[in-house]
Amino acid sequence: MPILFPPKPPLPRAFWDERITPDEPETEPAPQNSDETLYCEAEASGAVEKEKAAWESSETDLEIEDTEKFFTTGQRELYLEACKLMGVVPVSYFLRNMEESYVNLNHHGLGPNGTKAVATALVSNTSVVTLELADNCLMEEGLLSLVEMLQENYYLQEMNISDNDLGLKGARIISEFLQRNTSSLWNLQLSGNNFRDEAAELLCQALSANYQIKTLDLSHNQFSDKGGEHVGQMLALNIGLQSLDLSWNHFCIRGAVALCNGLWANMTLQKLDLSMNGFGNEGATALGEVLRLNNSLVYLDVSSNGISNDGVSRISKGLEVNESLKVLKLFLNPMSMDGAVLLILSIKRNPKSKMEEIDISNVLVSEQFLKILDGVCAIHPQLDVIYKSVQGFSAKKALLQWTNPMKLIQSYADQHRITVVDFFRSLNPKGLMTMPVGDFRKAMIQQDKVPVDLYQVRELVKKLDDKRGGVNFSCSTELHLLAEAYGLDPRLALRLCVLQCP
Repeated sequence: MPILFPPKPPLPRAFWDERITPDEPETEPAPQNSDETLYCEAEASGAVEKEKAAWESSETDLEIEDTEKFFTTGQRELYLEACKLMGVVPVSYFLRNMEESYVNLNHHGLGPNGTKAVATALVSNTSVVTLELADNCLMEEGLLSLVEMLQENYYLQEMNISDNDLGLKGARIISEFLQRNTSSLWNLQLSGNNFRDEAAELLCQALSANYQIKTLDLSHNQFSDKGGEHVGQMLALNIGLQSLDLSWNHFCIRGAVALCNGLWANMTLQKLDLSMNGFGNEGATALGEVLRLNNSLVYLDVSSNGISNDGVSRISKGLEVNESLKVLKLFLNPMSMDGAVLLILSIKRNPKSKMEEIDISNVLVSEQFLKILDGVCAIHPQLDVIYKSVQGFSAKKALLQWTNPMKLIQSYADQHRITVVDFFRSLNPKGLMTMPVGDFRKAMIQQDKVPVDLYQVRELVKKLDDKRGGVNFSCSTELHLLAEAYGLDPRLALRLCVLQCP
């Protein structure tokens, strides 16, 4: 039983930082026991850096009143001790970032023992929210250690264990974990793990009753039509999933139809990526029926699925009545301009359509198509259709006719003695600095202060994109826009931005 000494005044943080910094001289004699010597890590470049620090006894730890430093120090020592027991080299990046919310250990070659050491340190960690462990050869033992850790750690919310070739054994472990519904994990990435139809059955059985996982990535696996049937049955029962990535699998007609049958009953899924599969026109027909009834899907990607104009016409029928879909991606399908016309006319016929983006960027269109599109955008100004190019309209000619929209807006702002940010903020009825992309696109088309076309609005969206489905008008954004519009040095743009921003 260790002796408990009376508490001492807490030592400053710098004291403890010095004790764990390898480049600083030791403040007390180094331990003589070789078992207490800390490991060093071989960096990716091949250079070796030696890290040494003094081990603290349990009695010393108990004297520390700085709770945050106590736990951090304890976790580092726990990780180093676990590495000793596992016979692996500690990862210096992990030691440096144990207090951060995001830890990226992708491609570190951890193996099962290295993963177990990391999991041991994370059991009591309250800082890490997102953990990246892709391509680490976890194997069954490493995966089991992560699952055990997740039963104790209620702070970790997102985990990526893609590209670990987990196979059927890994799918069984994950399925048993998902059935418990006891973790705080809501984002799970399982891409590229060589999951086949047997694994799909296990995972889907667990997901049918799981309500914790909101975002799931099962792309780049080996699911075929049988796997599609399991996914369809799961979607009909699941009440938690909001985003599902099934791209780069092997779903064909039978699997596509079964999957779509599950979507009929699903009321929570908002984002679905089915790109790089083999739905064909029959699968597109099933999707069209889903779109007629489903009111939850907001984002649908069926790029490269062998869908021709016939399949597009079936999808268009669904779009005529759909009131929820905002993004539809049909890139790399064998459709022509005739199919593109069917798509945009279906939006025109639907006054309640919320469509904001249609991606047909491999389709060559004509000026007649652009006239039809202008008519559709007059009714739905939030709509943006991304196509390849216009027949007979050279890129050089387009470049000559195109004016940087930021220069136009800056010119208007200068004339009216306002800032660019003030102009953008005036587009938002709430006067906020952020705005959904669709609302911004609609406001820019409808405003009459600065005349811009669809291409210029698209460019503005790219510049102001906040990567979360919206645009941001903050001063930091204006800094980059000013520099680009006038070819300024970023430091000079910063000074201008500071002067203009309230």
